[in-house]
Amino acid sequence: MKLPNTSEKGQVFMTCTINKVHTWENISPQHIVSYIYSGELILTYGNKTLTFRAGDSILVHKNQLSRSIKIPVDGQPFQCVSVLLTEEQLRRFYLNRPVLESWSENITKQRPIKAHPLLESFFGSLLPYFEMQDELPEELVNVKSEEILTIIDTVDKRASAILGTFGDIGKIDLEKYMEEHYMYKLPLEKFAFLTGRSLTTFKSDFKKIFKKTPGRWLTEKRLKLAHHKLETEKQKPTEVYLSVGFENLSHFTFAFKKAFGYSPGSLNN
Repeated sequence: MKLPNTSEKGQVFMTCTINKVHTWENISPQHIVSYIYSGELILTYGNKTLTFRAGDSILVHKNQLSRSIKIPVDGQPFQCVSVLLTEEQLRRFYLNRPVLESWSENITKQRPIKAHPLLESFFGSLLPYFEMQDELPEELVNVKSEEILTIIDTVDKRASAILGTFGDIGKIDLEKYMEEHYMYKLPLEKFAFLTGRSLTTFKSDFKKIFKKTPGRWLTEKRLKLAHHKLETEKQKPTEVYLSVGFENLSHFTFAFKKAFGYSPGSLNN
C-alpha cells in the first residue's frame, strides 16, 4: 500500500502533511524505519497505542496492521523520513551477525528504537536529498540502507529480534487477533492473510469460534464500540466512524440507526 503525500527516493521516502491531521490504516510488506523531524505520530496496533514526536525513531514491523495519525504541532507540518528494508538486504546484513531471539517487551506492540546521536545524524543527512529532482541512484540507496542497519544494530540490539528473523505468517489465534483488530476497515481476504489462513479456512474457523459470519460479527462489534465512544466518551459521530472501521459517515449513520433505533447524533444532544 503506497503511503499518501509521499515524495519517494528509491526505498527512502519523505512524507509530509501540512496544517491538517491525516489518518490512515496501513500494512507494509516490508519493515520500515522512520524518523520524525516535526509534528506527532500516533500509531495504534489493535488496542495498543504509541505516540512519537520530533526526534523519535520508529520500527514498523512488516505485515502488521496499524492505524496512523499524523498531527502538525506548533504550526509545523508533520514531517518524517522513512527507509524501507527488503528481506534480501536484511538476510545479507544478518548473515554473520548475532540475532536476539526475543525482545523483552511485547515485540508486536513496542517498536521504538532507542534515541542516539548516530541516528539523529543519519536521518539529518537524508534531508538534502529531497531537494533533488532526480531519484536517488540505486547504489546510494543501498549504501544508506546498509548504514542505517549498522547504526541500529549498534545502538539498539533489540531490533535484531525483528529485522533478523525471517519466515511466513503462521496460523495464529484467530479469536484473540479479531478481538484486538476488528475496528480496522479491511477486506476479509486481508484478515485471512494476517491470521495465516486462506479465505475459506478463515470463514470456517471464524464461524466455529464466534457462531456468526465475519461480516455480521464485525458490524455488531464496531457499532457497539461506536456507541461506547458516543455515549461514554462524548465523541462526535464525525470523530467516531473512521476509528471503528466504517468508510463513510452516511453508511455509519444508517447502520447505527438500524441497530439501535436512533441516530448517533442523538446521544450528544
